Amino acid sequence: QVQLVESGGGLVQPGGSLRLSCAASGSIFSINVMGWYRQAPGKQRELVAAITSGGSTNYTDSVKGRFTISRGNAKNTVYLQMNSLKPEDTAVYYCNPRGVLSGYRKFESWGQGTQVTVSS
Repeated sequence: QVQLVESGGGLVQPGGSLRLSCAASGSIFSINVMGWYRQAPGKQRELVAAITSGGSTNYTDSVKGRFTISRGNAKNTVYLQMNSLKPEDTAVYYCNPRGVLSGYRKFESWGQGTQVTVSS
């Protein structure tokens, strides 16, 4: 009932930038929180950044000052601007919206993931 389209991953050199996008569609009444998670090989999935419907944000310590999460003008979109990328940022990044469907049932969805590789 919720479809997610992620884009923006790729290969970038250390110090470079990428911008991830996620668009949610379907029978969505509202989205309360949209987050970006990442999972590197052999590691657990971790929260990178999240933004609430009110605009409050939080970031994992390792990306503070380098990454910025924002909501797009288009409804139910979120972006992750990643600057000063480091090799340790290499991971698959997943979009994770949580909210309420039409009919007032709660939902949580995961995107298919987009690969970010930081390497020279």
